[in-house]
Amino acid sequence: MIFSYINFKKFKIKKKNPKLKAYLKLILKKKDEVVSSLATDYKFSFDKKKIQKYKKFSNYRLIGMGGSSLGAQAIFDFLKMKIKKKFYFINNLETENFKNNKTKFLNLIISKSGNTVETIVNANILIKKKDENIFITENKKNFLYLLAHNLKSEVIHHNNFIGGRYSVLSEVGMVPAELMGLNVKKFKQLDNLIKNKNFVNALVSNVASTIFHINQKKFNSVIINYDPKSINFSIGINN
Repeated sequence: MIFSYINFKKFKIKKKNPKLKAYLKLILKKKDEVVSSLATDYKFSFDKKKIQKYKKFSNYRLIGMGGSSLGAQAIFDFLKMKIKKKFYFINNLETENFKNNKTKFLNLIISKSGNTVETIVNANILIKKKDENIFITENKKNFLYLLAHNLKSEVIHHNNFIGGRYSVLSEVGMVPAELMGLNVKKFKQLDNLIKNKNFVNALVSNVASTIFHINQKKFNSVIINYDPKSINFSIGINN
């Protein structure tokens, strides 16, 4: 497990499932589009030279909901000691602190569908004439795509086969990472992970346990007990 002091009760099953390992190898061999996006040979839909001019900014606002912002925010929070730029993440409708802000921003407006209501509302409130903008959305005539063209802003294609929490290593997370001054190639570690037997075995074991408990209909809730004296967690299925 990730932490030695977290004990999973009634979750891990001892019975091995050799089929799952075979399925995993098959998925990796077929180079599924989503899996390919995690590999080093994934081709981004943005040109590094084109976004080089946007690195001159000191202040950035990322406007998006859920997976459109959380991945980039996790990168920023984890590596902020190395990042010299200021990034603000607008992932709710509380924008009061930015309405009358005179700072010049580079806005990153991200929505796969281009029609996410909260993102559209925040973009309409926050985008000012003095700002510059990059839109990351699907390459079709959705609201944000049309807004970007009206503003003559940069548009980066959001692949339709990648979404939500799985998009952090695609343009959604890597464009912000590039603007943070980070080396995006170092984020692509799939090739190393699949060579790690412990990682593969843990992945197969967790998937097997999840499938087992779903089939047993024991997934309604999870009990988490915490003992502050021993710093020990006990996690189990509630039948």
